[in-house]
Parts: sequence; structure tokens; C-alpha cells
Amino acid sequence: MAVSEDSDQPSPSNKTTTDDDHSLVLDLSKDDPLFEQKKKLLQEKGFSPTERVYFSSSSCFACVNTTLETLLHRARVIHLNETELYFGEMNIDPPEEFYSPRNELEALNFIISLIDISLENCIHEATSFLQDLRSAAVQKVCDFGEKYKFETRTVENVCDKEKLLLQWAQSNGVKSRLRIAYVEDAGRGALAVEDLRIGETALEIPVSMIISEDLVHESDMFHILEKIDGISAETMLLMWSMRERHDSNSKYKIYFDTFPENFNTGLSFGVESIVALEGTLAFEEICQAKEHLHSQYDKMFPALCDSHPEIFPPEFYTWDQYLWACELWYSNSMRVMFTDGSLRTCLIPVAGFLNHSICPHIMNYGKVDSSTNTLKFPLSRPCRAGEQCYLSYGNLSSSHLLIFYGFLPQGDNPYDLIPLEIISDQESCFSEEGYSTSDSTTHMVRSTWFSKNHGIFHYGLPTPLLNHLRKAQNPCASTVTRANLENELEVLETLRSIFDAMNDGFGPVEDHWESHTWDVKLAVNYLYMQRRIVSSNLNSCDEGSKMVKDLWVKCMAEDVRG
Repeated sequence: MAVSEDSDQPSPSNKTTTDDDHSLVLDLSKDDPLFEQKKKLLQEKGFSPTERVYFSSSSCFACVNTTLETLLHRARVIHLNETELYFGEMNIDPPEEFYSPRNELEALNFIISLIDISLENCIHEATSFLQDLRSAAVQKVCDFGEKYKFETRTVENVCDKEKLLLQWAQSNGVKSRLRIAYVEDAGRGALAVEDLRIGETALEIPVSMIISEDLVHESDMFHILEKIDGISAETMLLMWSMRERHDSNSKYKIYFDTFPENFNTGLSFGVESIVALEGTLAFEEICQAKEHLHSQYDKMFPALCDSHPEIFPPEFYTWDQYLWACELWYSNSMRVMFTDGSLRTCLIPVAGFLNHSICPHIMNYGKVDSSTNTLKFPLSRPCRAGEQCYLSYGNLSSSHLLIFYGFLPQGDNPYDLIPLEIISDQESCFSEEGYSTSDSTTHMVRSTWFSKNHGIFHYGLPTPLLNHLRKAQNPCASTVTRANLENELEVLETLRSIFDAMNDGFGPVEDHWESHTWDVKLAVNYLYMQRRIVSSNLNSCDEGSKMVKDLWVKCMAEDVRG
């Protein structure tokens, strides 16, 4: 993506420029894997892949918001991900411009970065307008953050283990503007010790403090592990962690001591909680994950302990210890891009206390700064003193967060998707192979309350799915004719049968489940969420059918009058 701010650049043929004209350029990178789809969407909105947004240094203050909105329309499309493209809506009046909290923050921060670059190089006359434009963008981020703000209720301040960890981390070069506390419904969290602004660094970790595969390569177990066919760097790190947590002389002893004896993720679910998930995506995913981990463990143990007991002590390499290490790495690791270009899975002391949110304060992290040789966590939206500072773990579904992290996010998660594979005979089943925005047989649904378009031919349901079924039933245009309406009823009936089958497949919910163990409570909460998603789609099918039938009756009456 590129930025330009001068008056010497060529202008579009329909734009007459003067010496007082300046511009910002929003460029859709051709390296973007979704380039063609975004290009098409930009063109449908009347934009080009490389768009120059003009402004004048003599513009009045009222023009600032207009310019910002013009930039934002384009920036949103540039930063769409595959899910947002799939569910994006064009045919509503006025056009719906909000895609997700992630997209909105990315777009606004992108604009701020363009303005900052331009301010570094701009001529004097443009400075005032750019500064006003930046202030407006920052204010928009602040207002947006307030809409998604969750109150932080501190249950207990940091205890001795966390105090020791922070002291140890700071003595090893960690710079932190956060404190650790126990917060309601989230365990431990990281709270800002002072007001933090957009772009400021909340946490900075030296590379020397990051736990990566380099530590395995330096250990006495590497020469044994490297001979195992197909073993990954992540599995080697599991092996290293299982022993290191018990080493009283380890550099990371204080860090390992802050971890609980049990992580309470979905991988530790008991039989009752797994049964409660029957019929959901999480049920299959947990069963598959457990089967995979058991198979992986059995390939290595007890063989390694028998052949090298001095390096792999049996008491450190039990199944329970292995599961603990797996949960540690699944729930606390991060992918880090090092200065040599390698991408590695790592543990990062202190950073693991940052909890996830669908509208986080920190979004862009994970790349080592070559000038400081540190990993920085800059803010994408402000965080006030005493407020919990949230991180984005990624665009993750609640089933993934449940299984590998052991929690469900606050608020409605736009990435709670139910994949569908539409078979040629109109039967449907869940797909474990992901989804595509292309015209294929694999589609998906999510809660229809995310949609702003519940009108005829839309109903709050995803357009790619509806178009696929229309094509399969009988190709038609989205116009109100008797033939099209009859086809719509068939499409909605097909979808309703799919959602009915999903709903019937869910396991029963017992009364008084609140008195059950942590895992059953978590499983039932997830089941309720899945039921709500399916219920919203069923309601949309019913409302859509009623709408179509009413129009069909109207068409019949007009035919009679004709």
C-alpha cells in the first residue's frame, strides 16, 4: 500500500487540480490473496484498486469529516478478510459500511498511519488540514472503542508469583506499562497502569526473553528428537517444556511457576461436558484433537523414557504432563516473525496475561523490531489507566477459543461460523475443510443479527449461499416475478430443512446445569450460543418465506386484475 502527498502527481481525468491540491493514496496490494475479490468490490462501489483522495490545504474544517469518510470507505474494503467478504452486503440502502470491529480498527489505524507518513513529508500548507484529519480519525477510534468497552472488575490484585514474574521480566529488559490482576470471569488479566494512547507501546519484550525452538536446539535432547521422523519444532518445544518446568535452575523457573496445575481448556473436558456438546462443531473438534494428541504421545512414550531415562525422566513425561504442555502451548503461544524472516511458535513471558477480545486494544504485533531487537505490542485504540488491555488472538471462532483456550468471548463473535457443504441433491452436512468465497459447494452461515439486510431476496442470510441454491434450483434474477418468488420459496425451504436438522442434532440441556463442574458449564454456554445461531437462521427463513408468500399473493392478485 502506498501513500502520496504532493501536487505534482498526475490526477484522474475527471479531477481538475490546482497548486493547492494534495492527496492521499490508498493502494490495494496486488500481493493480497483476495485481490480480485476486493478489486471487484471496490469497482462496484465506484472505486479503483489504487485510489487517490484529494484534499486542499485551504479546505474548511467541515471538509475534514467528509474526507475521512471517503478514506474510510476504501480502507475498509482494503482490509477485509475472507469471512467479511463472504458476508459483506452491497444491496441495501443506505449501503452497509460496517463489517466487523477488527476491520473498522484496521481501517482507521491504516488511515492514521497514512496521515503520519504524509505529515513527515508534507509541505507547510497541508500540515494543518492533515493534523485535523488525524485528530478526527483518532476521535473516531476512541468513540468506536467506547461502544465495545467491557467494564473491568478486579477480583484480586496481583499475588506474589505474578509480582516476582514482573520483577524478573523487568530485570531482564522487559518494558511494561501493564500490571497483572485477577479479573472477574477471566482469571488473570493485564491492566494499564496509566492512560495509553494509539500507537504507544504497552509491552516490549527483548528477543533474549522469548522461548523459541532455539532453546531446544541448545539442549541435550535435540540430538535425540531430531532423529524422530516427522517431528515438528512445536512438538520438540513440548518435550523441552515438560522437563524445563521442573528444573529449579532454569532461567524460566519463575515464569513456569506462574502457570496453574490445570489449564481448564476444552482438551481437559470430561465425558459429561463432551456429551453436552453433541451436535456442535466443538464436539467433533474436541474428539479429533484428543485422538490426535493421544496418537502423538503414544508414538514417543514410553519409548523415549525407556531408551533415554536420564534425558526423559518417566515422572516428567506422563500423559497428564504431556496434556498440560499441550494446553500451555495452545493457550499461551504466539507466532513471531524474527529478523531473519523465520516464523516460529513461541512463549512470551508477561504477554500471555493479555486476554482476547473481539474489539482489542492490541492488534498488530508478532514481528521483531530489527532496530531494537524486541517484540513490541502497540495500541490500535486507547486504553485508560485501570482498564483491562485486550489482545487479538486472531479471527477465531468460539469453538476454537473453547477448545484451545478454555473460554468464550464477551459479546457476539462475528467469527462463529457454521460451515455447510451443499451436496448436488440439496442434502447438506458440516464441512471440516473450511470454506471459500468462490462459487463452490462449500458455504457457511452465522447469526443473522449481524446482517443489516433482511429484505426480499436477502433475509439476513449470506448472499453467496442463496445464489448457489438459486442456481442449483433454477437460475433467476433478484426481481419480483412469480417464477422467482416460487424459486425463493424452494430455496428457503431447503435451508429451513438444513437448520431444522442441525437443531434436532444438538444434545439436550439439563436443568440446574449451573451447579455442575466448570467444564459442563462452559460446554452448556457454548451449546446455547450454537442454538442461538441456528435459531436466528430458522427465524430468517420463516420471515423470508412469509415475505415471499405475501408478495406472491400480491402478484397473483395483480394478474387477476390484469
